[in-house]
Amino acid sequence: MPCKENNIRISLKMATAAMKRSVKQLHFGGSDEKAAAAAEIKRFAGSDLRTRRSLAELGVIPPLVSMLLDSSAESIGRRIAIEALLELANGTFTNKALVVESGLVAKLPLILNTLDSSTQEELATLLLSISSLAKTQFSIPPHEILPFLINILNDHDAGDEIKVKCLATLYNLSTKIETTKLIVSSGLVHGLLSFSPNRRTSTEALATLANLVLSSVGKKAIEEDSMVPEVFIEILAWEGMPQSQELVAYILMVIAHQSMKLRKKMIALGIVPLLLEVALLGSPLAQKRSLKMLQWFKDERQAKLGAHSGPQSEIFGISNVLPLKEERREECKRAIRKMVKQSLDQNLESIMRRANVSEGGSRIKALVFNSSSKSLPY
Repeated sequence: MPCKENNIRISLKMATAAMKRSVKQLHFGGSDEKAAAAAEIKRFAGSDLRTRRSLAELGVIPPLVSMLLDSSAESIGRRIAIEALLELANGTFTNKALVVESGLVAKLPLILNTLDSSTQEELATLLLSISSLAKTQFSIPPHEILPFLINILNDHDAGDEIKVKCLATLYNLSTKIETTKLIVSSGLVHGLLSFSPNRRTSTEALATLANLVLSSVGKKAIEEDSMVPEVFIEILAWEGMPQSQELVAYILMVIAHQSMKLRKKMIALGIVPLLLEVALLGSPLAQKRSLKMLQWFKDERQAKLGAHSGPQSEIFGISNVLPLKEERREECKRAIRKMVKQSLDQNLESIMRRANVSEGGSRIKALVFNSSSKSLPY
């Protein structure tokens, strides 16, 4: 046992010595030595959280950020620096904050056009990691990050994978209400709506829109876009994408709540049958939101019918001397219209009762939902 403990102590001393050599190389070595040191630091940082914190205390983050920002450096050295920073930021808000304080975000616009595609993708991953700071009290300057995100989202040659990372970063930034106006003024709402029908980018785009719609400026921008509500109704009909359905139902509820014009447009586009289908077959959260909208439409229809359903006084005139055949035809039409209205009301109530039963029964199943959906108020 003593021999084993001695071996462990010796291994720890050797590892600490190697780590200190790498830190010294990173600070004072040439470009090749720095790249090799960054690779070693990446390896050390991948071991455990305690080591990551120790490396940060030894001051490795500022020189790694400097390597990344050095536009004259080779691409491989910059990529290794990003990879090391990614490992150091993993699981620690303190290290993420140190990356921001070392000037990465502030100087991001300066290196926008100096990165090759693979380095851009690595940087997008790093920005996604540090953007989670937006959910804390730490302040991230979003106006420095947005140009990078917009540049990639508008690049037709960029793949879906890097765009998903940028959309996820945008979602993190949009969790702060003060960032909403900047995102909207950057013209990103239409872009987010354009990414929504793509099943690979839909969830991140819709989650960001669900954050933006909570502000008056975001709600107005979404409601007035030419793609609304058609794009949302299209997504509502998807199968096998429950989270997208939940987010779409939520956004529609918010933008249509005080807009009779939009609700009429939704009805004309055939949303009611889709809502009925979601209310029966969707996830519990999508069912709840669909039922709420169906209740709106039902209440409005009943109010409209109620205005004309009172007793009618008999009016004598030309109609009283119509031929009997014509009079009976009109009576039949009125009777048929009445039966159709009654049937629609009964069917809707029956379907909604069945959906409520389905909603209650489905709670027994231990379904797990994404925290972004659970945090929404509906």
